[in-house]
Amino acid sequence: MPSKLLSEFLGTYMLVLTVGLNVIGGSKAPVFSIAASLMCMIYALGSVSGANFNPAVTVCLLLTNRPGVLDAKTGGMYIGTQLVGGICAGFTYMIMEGGKTFPLAPGKGYGLPQAAFAEIVFTFLLCYVVCTVATVEDKPLTQYFGLAIGSCVTAGGYAIGAVSGGSLNPAVSFGISVVHCLNGGGLVNALAYSIFEIIGAAIAAGLFMYTHATDSSLRKVGEEAPLKAEA
Repeated sequence: MPSKLLSEFLGTYMLVLTVGLNVIGGSKAPVFSIAASLMCMIYALGSVSGANFNPAVTVCLLLTNRPGVLDAKTGGMYIGTQLVGGICAGFTYMIMEGGKTFPLAPGKGYGLPQAAFAEIVFTFLLCYVVCTVATVEDKPLTQYFGLAIGSCVTAGGYAIGAVSGGSLNPAVSFGISVVHCLNGGGLVNALAYSIFEIIGAAIAAGLFMYTHATDSSLRKVGEEAPLKAEA
């Protein structure tokens, strides 16, 4: 368990640190950088903890309620560790950038309703892809799951970055907002965004259990696999 928690801390820390440095540094391609950091940490630490690095992903896996995937006790510790990792990363980029922070808020011309829809839809995409490529037993994509998951962040970042900022992750939301409190910000948007992201995760869990009902990871112990029609 210590190794798993350290894995979740490191992965989340590197993700949020990359987000902060890209935004404050005015990177021309922040989405590719952020997605690449996630993908690298997934490949590096996926065999240790499963590489959640996101409380919404952890909640999604818990809601699928599959034996051997993630239990409630471990999931709870993962979520706490991810939030701590995100906040530590926030303080790190603030120190590196001379005290600069930035708010978590809808983009110019958009409001919280638009941000809510954007965060729900693309957090759903991220969580659903995690479930389908990294946790199924029948046909796991053992070589490309990290690329597929990282690509969800690329897609979400470019699609909704101007709408909501493309957080897709409560650890990112709180990591950004907690340190911005030192510069006059608040936690209201972090709480709101986290709720939106958890809703997206819950939808992903429900749809995954429907679309992958025949996967062996969803069958109960002793339950027979469905017969396949012969050609």
